[in-house]
Amino acid sequence: MLPEGPRGEKRPADALGRAVMVARIATGEVEDRELSSAAAELGRKGGEKRAKNLTPERRAEIAKKAAASRWAKRRSE
Repeated sequence: MLPEGPRGEKRPADALGRAVMVARIATGEVEDRELSSAAAELGRKGGEKRAKNLTPERRAEIAKKAAASRWAKRRSE
């Protein structure tokens, strides 16, 4: 019996089948919207939580470092 995904779709139960499925998703042959949307949702929650925990000064430091990195890449092109 194959495990089912959130919408009842069949998923490979064995390790080789899962590896093939992951490879197909990675190459774009098969699209797995459930995993990507769930990961995006978790990423948003984590980002919001991190932003709440950072002080305004630390957020400014991170933003300045990111901007400097972007400008450095642009100058090297």
